[in-house]
Amino acid sequence: MEVKDSNGNILNAGDSITVIKDLKVKGSSSVIKRGTVVKNIRLTDDEKEIEGKVEKTVMVLKTEFIKKM
Repeated sequence: MEVKDSNGNILNAGDSITVIKDLKVKGSSSVIKRGTVVKNIRLTDDEKEIEGKVEKTVMVLKTEFIKKM
């Protein structure tokens, strides 16, 4: 399975990514701002989602809203 970012670059476990759009966090009033860097990502079973630690919390991010650094 190939996991790709919004630009079509292939993502691997341990890569660093940047958020390209302000994202509201479900179940919370917080927002992940555009330009936020997420280091050391993990791949999930779904090719359209990755896991990463944002502000000391592990979150699942959709690949359409991220780009590889």
